[in-house]
Amino acid sequence: MRILHTMLRVGDLERSIRFYTEVLGMRLLRRSDYPDGKFTLAFLGYGEESATAVIELTYNWGVTQYELGTAFGHIAIAVEDAAQACDAVTQRGGKVTRPAGPMKHGTSVIAFVEDPDGYKIEFIQRKSG
Repeated sequence: MRILHTMLRVGDLERSIRFYTEVLGMRLLRRSDYPDGKFTLAFLGYGEESATAVIELTYNWGVTQYELGTAFGHIAIAVEDAAQACDAVTQRGGKVTRPAGPMKHGTSVIAFVEDPDGYKIEFIQRKSG
């Protein structure tokens, strides 16, 4: 078994695709409209679905906003340098909600950014060596 994807409901599919491709550097792998169900799915990631887990963005036609609730935490992405990744996000118009630094009660260097719908994305700096 392996994780295939994580699904996020989004209020503006084009805006979200731009964020994940232009700000986070993912590729749009596929996109499908389902007129009978009135929704569109877009799959994005850093590698092919056959080899890596990806993000599924679900746009329910006509729905522009969702309550995020308190159960969902975040998506984590490994980065070489968390501060540099935050700078790149800011330069591309993204929002950094927690600058790079050691995690509370630990030594890992982390940072958080937020997508256009308010979902949190954690950058975890890879350890040297």
